[in-house]
Amino acid sequence: MFFILSLFMHKIPFSGRQEDFALIMVNDPDAKRLLWFIFAGSRGGLNRLKIISKLKENPLNTNQLANELGLDYKAIQHHIKVLEKNNLITKAGEKYGVMFFISTFLEVNMETFEEIEGKLDKSK
Repeated sequence: MFFILSLFMHKIPFSGRQEDFALIMVNDPDAKRLLWFIFAGSRGGLNRLKIISKLKENPLNTNQLANELGLDYKAIQHHIKVLEKNNLITKAGEKYGVMFFISTFLEVNMETFEEIEGKLDKSK
């Protein structure tokens, strides 16, 4: 078994740097399924898609997102929790000053996100 693992490890050089980790995540079919489920396969997916679209432009806090999108503050909080739990956004700051950013995981899978965004826009 060690021999098999060592062969596998030689096929994917990994130094532990974030850039290398991002390269491993690129063609992950599980990531594609996750993004489809979060944005197209569950209630609130369109609102989560709108949140990510706003965060792609610039980091915002919960209140700013609620104002920009015309959604209830509590609804934004719920969607933020879902997005954080699924590693699609990250945060910096504390309490009311918390700013949200798109995650490295989402940046790496941005092509899939934009594909989903385009298909959902066409279906409206």
